[in-house]
Amino acid sequence: MKKAVIFDMDGVIFDSEQAVYHGWLELADKYHLIDIEKIYRKCIGVNSEMTRQIFLDYYGEDFPYDEYKAEQSKKYHERYDNGRLPMKPGIEELLISLKKKQYWIAIASSTRTELVEEQIKNAGLREYFDVIIGGDMVKKSKPEPDIFLKAAECLGVLPEETYVIEDSYNGIRAAFAGKMIPIMVPDMLEPDSEMREKAKYICKDLYEVRELLEN
Repeated sequence: MKKAVIFDMDGVIFDSEQAVYHGWLELADKYHLIDIEKIYRKCIGVNSEMTRQIFLDYYGEDFPYDEYKAEQSKKYHERYDNGRLPMKPGIEELLISLKKKQYWIAIASSTRTELVEEQIKNAGLREYFDVIIGGDMVKKSKPEPDIFLKAAECLGVLPEETYVIEDSYNGIRAAFAGKMIPIMVPDMLEPDSEMREKAKYICKDLYEVRELLEN
């Protein structure tokens, strides 16, 4: 039986959810946007199209989302490109351990594939991943299970024998819907009653995930 682990990227491999969030906080202060924390939290774990719609639904169809997003993205890349994006503690140790244990490893991220590949390469982690699936490779975003099912298919593993490491509610919902083994490692969102029901395991950090999967 092939053993497999699928990683989300933002908030799991990289501390990027916090980085993006602080960028939006700066914009909120500059342009006097209300409730940005509430809106941003709704966007965690979804693709760019759904994120855009969440903002427009809340602030109105005339909200200049594309303009603000471009400004936020420019600052983000100026700060974190070329390997400067901080990684979550324990990620390298976990990946090394999984390879030693002969796990097949994938990324399934709502971020577009080109950017996932670039960030993983710049961090020096590309060698650990057998498959990378970005949000532009599937039609339906998380909480639908499509991206995880595609990753499992590309790895040649059964969904029910595949661990999924996620930080977001929508990611855990997607893994649960795909009949996989969800592991939640909370980042910006603490587990609620739904997450405690749908996640097979809740680990405080990636060191705890490593201990779980080594045993």
